[in-house]
Formats: sequence, C-alpha cells, structure tokens
Amino acid sequence: MLLQLSIGPMCLMVFNTSGTYGILMGLVLVCAISLVDATYIALAGCGVAAVLKNTRIQQFIKIFGCLILTLFGFNIIINVFNYSILPSIQLFSNMSAKNIFFYGILLTASNPLTVIFWSGVFSAEAIDKKMDKYQLILFGIGCILATVIFLSGIALAGSVINTFLSQLLLDILNVIVGLVMIGFGLKLVLKKGV
Repeated sequence: MLLQLSIGPMCLMVFNTSGTYGILMGLVLVCAISLVDATYIALAGCGVAAVLKNTRIQQFIKIFGCLILTLFGFNIIINVFNYSILPSIQLFSNMSAKNIFFYGILLTASNPLTVIFWSGVFSAEAIDKKMDKYQLILFGIGCILATVIFLSGIALAGSVINTFLSQLLLDILNVIVGLVMIGFGLKLVLKKGV
C-alpha cells in the first residue's frame, strides 16, 4: 500500500471522474488502471525494462507519453468551456463505461516510466528478500490489489465529496487535473535521466 501513496495524474483522474460521473465510472477507470499496472508488473517481472535502457527507445517513449498526457490534459481543460480538441474520440460525450475504460488504458499506458518503476521495485525486493518466482508472483498480486484498493477508496471519496461541491468547484478541479496531466507530460520529456 505504501507504493500507492504517491498521488499522480491517474489518482486525480479517478477522483475527478467519480466526482463528475459517479462511483461506477470511477471504478471502471480503476479497472483500466489496474489492468495496465498488472501488465507493467508482469513485464517488469519478465525483465522487459532492460529493453527500455536503449536511449532511442527511451526518447521515443518519452515523447509519445508527453504527447498523450499533454493532449488529454489540454482537452480536459477546454472541456470545462464546452470545447474539445479530440472530437473524433469524444471520450466525455455520452459518457459510458466503454469510453472511460479506453481513456484509462490509454492514459495509464502513456506513462512508460511505470514499467521502469515496477522493475526497480521488483529487483529491490527480489534481492533484499531473496524471493523466488512464486514469491515474486505473490508480491505482484499484492501490488495489483493495493492499486485496486487504494484507487477504489479515491473513487469513493470523489463520489462522496462531489455532493458537497458546486459546478464551479468541479470545473476548477477539472482545470487542475488537466494542468497536472500537462505538467506530468512535460516533466516526462524534460527530465534528463530515467
């Protein structure tokens, strides 16, 4: 659970989605995030992070991640003013579980540093605790469950707090979430090392 305490753009997204569209949509988003995290954890366990040490691959992934996060962050901000730069995708028009799930997968997968993070965690745990494959699998399942539990709590908090917030405050929260996503995208490209 300690690994989940860092508040990132997807945590804010779950809070915002639950507050705006209800807890069911927030939990669908949690499922999407957990699925991508599970994939990244499996890849980290298989040692795919070694491939990401290639400088060219890192640069491509950083630029791709920056573009996705920045594009969606900007779209969230201008949606407050009833505009969209993503009209062909229309993720938030006629909100459904299908498009919020796609949205969650795309945004979570656009942060390639997650696989490097999980690779580091798994390496440290395997060495420190002298874990075998079975123990690493159990540790990975625990990490995924921690993601589900923590983000479900955030979804619940977002849906409860929504009843106390005015539309103006919800719009301000949307702008903040959009700015945070843009900030994470720019930080991804501007950061020198991985």
